[in-house]
Amino acid sequence: MIQSDSSGMLPAEPGGESRGPIHPSQADVIEAPPQPASCPTCGGAAGSVPMVPVYALGRIEARCPTLSVEKELAQAAGRADTAGKTDPQVFGELLSRPENRYLVRQMCWVFTIQGLETYILQPRVSGDFELLVGALRPAPGPGDIDVVVGMRGPFAPPEMCNGLVVPIVVFDQIYSFDRDALIKAIPRPREVTAAAFGPAAAQVFDRIMQMTDNAGATDEHRALNYLAMRYPAIYAGAAEAFARDFSLSGIEVRPSPLSGTRRLMDCIFSYTNRNTDFTEKFLVRVDTTEQFPFLVTKLSPYYDLSLANR
Repeated sequence: MIQSDSSGMLPAEPGGESRGPIHPSQADVIEAPPQPASCPTCGGAAGSVPMVPVYALGRIEARCPTLSVEKELAQAAGRADTAGKTDPQVFGELLSRPENRYLVRQMCWVFTIQGLETYILQPRVSGDFELLVGALRPAPGPGDIDVVVGMRGPFAPPEMCNGLVVPIVVFDQIYSFDRDALIKAIPRPREVTAAAFGPAAAQVFDRIMQMTDNAGATDEHRALNYLAMRYPAIYAGAAEAFARDFSLSGIEVRPSPLSGTRRLMDCIFSYTNRNTDFTEKFLVRVDTTEQFPFLVTKLSPYYDLSLANR
């Protein structure tokens, strides 16, 4: 489900072919493809609107953009064996059939974050429609999470998705997983029990998911979302802090003073002792210069010299 640069954390599974983890070597070779000469969704030159990297956590939904597409989908359902199946099961099976791929291309693929319609998704190449279909669950649940990595472009015209006007994201990768399965897949420190580690990891993950306005399009949020998916040390650090009677009191991301030609983000996790109010801080540094963030400095104790000199 997740994969770390330097640890055994499992990668998020691409496309939803199965819900199990993939081998780390499959995630290691992911590279940003060259940018297209023109935006495949905006009908004009890509340079007309600045493309912004996106690394977002949310949910993928398929919607009928017009009444005619809705009726065509209903006719396809009428020709299929749908007895005893739920609506999500029927919907997913219809779109996964080769003869209905024309409907997949007609659908409006909406990405929601915290229940809010945030992006309309478009694949960079037509073969990546399979990733969108794979994100449809036969039994959707509240713990379902999709990760979208791509480039945000212009706002969609109203006629593109039944009046929905949100930015278009041309995606290069999609990971789909279940929150509980993600927590179970995180490597647990030997000194921390499973009963203590699960709730600790869940709190850190939920805290990142609930960050205000985290649409995954700023360097700060892209760095955090990357860590949530690919760096297990932040979860192990939380479990160890909780075992010492510390609580997670803050998560802060800010540009690193070491930034030069590269955009480096300092992600600081603060833990406060429940009895003494003493606060410990830990820092991990992430490079967000290009589309795919990566780890620069591992999690380590952090000392705020500006406060110490006061």
